[in-house]
Amino acid sequence: MPVAPSAAQLAALAALIEPGALTTDPSDLATYGRDWTKVHEPRPSAVLFPKQTEEVSKILAYCNANDIAVVPSGGRTGLAAGAVATRGEVVLSLARMTHMGDVDLLGQTVRVQAGAITEAVHRHCEPHGLTWPVDFASKGSSQVGGNIATNAGGVKVIRYGLTRHWVLGLQVVLADGTVLELNGALEKNNTGADLRQLFIGSEGTLGIVTEATLKLARIPARLDVLLFAVEGLAGVLALFAEARKGPFALSAFEFFTDKCLARVQKHRGLRAPFDSDSYTHYVLVEAEGDGADDSELETWLGSLFERSIVLDGTMAQNAAQRRSLWELRESISESLSGTGFPHKNDIALPVASLDAFCAELDGVFAARYPGWDICVFGHIGDGNLHVNVMKPDAMDKAAFLAKTSEADATMFELVRKHHGSVSAEHGIGLLKKKALPYSRSPSELATLSALKRALDPKGILNPGKIFDPL
Repeated sequence: MPVAPSAAQLAALAALIEPGALTTDPSDLATYGRDWTKVHEPRPSAVLFPKQTEEVSKILAYCNANDIAVVPSGGRTGLAAGAVATRGEVVLSLARMTHMGDVDLLGQTVRVQAGAITEAVHRHCEPHGLTWPVDFASKGSSQVGGNIATNAGGVKVIRYGLTRHWVLGLQVVLADGTVLELNGALEKNNTGADLRQLFIGSEGTLGIVTEATLKLARIPARLDVLLFAVEGLAGVLALFAEARKGPFALSAFEFFTDKCLARVQKHRGLRAPFDSDSYTHYVLVEAEGDGADDSELETWLGSLFERSIVLDGTMAQNAAQRRSLWELRESISESLSGTGFPHKNDIALPVASLDAFCAELDGVFAARYPGWDICVFGHIGDGNLHVNVMKPDAMDKAAFLAKTSEADATMFELVRKHHGSVSAEHGIGLLKKKALPYSRSPSELATLSALKRALDPKGILNPGKIFDPL
């Protein structure tokens, strides 16, 4: 099993990269040894900051030869402890690998290093009327390599799909230092198994992505952002059915509860969106238009109120108002952590099963968490629910985690019953390993283990994530 490096080995690793690009400073170890989860204490032995793929290759070749464990690190915005170093591993941070190439206007692609920040890629492409349509609340700190490693979803999956749909090519470094160039900028390449897709979503356990050729989309001519109050989850789903038939391309359909809104207001001091405080469920809709006459949208909106599909609503009139409405939704994760200790679950169900699943889930909450704050939000349009159980202030953290672990097993049984997934977009990491069998069959798990052994036979890459260390 891979081990922590000795002082001599750290010196040898430092010699492989630029001076000052290896640190053992305790504050750096604490920062780069963890992600957004607060369950495990970070204990890396060092952090390395390569700037080129060649340096990553040398680092991995040395670590593989010397049985040194490596944890790849991106923007560290994950919520499954997939980038946490707990056993003296070296952290390989891609934070200095931020180069972005020229935008290919004809092919509508851009080549970037894995440390490029998601929002920076958006800004880089925007002057050309193009964007990489992978978007989420953490876009200001998440990195392209981390998005790829976790196959990140986000708020526009309903329109554009997951990260894997917007990656044409990859440069990947294997555990032994071998560098693979996969698919380049090709849209079509039917030459056997698509190795590129093997690494997307593998959480850095099979190889480290160092560069990517990203597929771009045109920026919509018009975006309308609307916020509605509806009657319960049934109201959310009824509005979703209407939005599917609306006179626009639906690019986002997000919902959150009053408990989420209360935490956002407490943490961020944001104003309530409506005069009434009696609403329990809210829906944010983003619609793409062609910039033409908006009479069809107005007619559609009028019909929602006439038929009592919605209880209240507002539409942004300018860019500032659009940002304000989105802020209510995108501030939720930060606000939950800022106002307490949340136990997070990120689950997915077939959209058609959401109503029945949530009805049964309410029973689980009532039995397991009487009187507790349960904050639920998510990307309802693609069946993804974020279930956050807030620790009661007076409860010990260890007792809280034990209680939520018991309840998780009941919830995951419901997920399996309704043919869902225990992880929609945050991956497995350390936190979801025990839950993986609820979504993967024994034969699937055996196949995944075989892939790990084949590509990383010594088990140096992100050991303990998804599977126990080899």
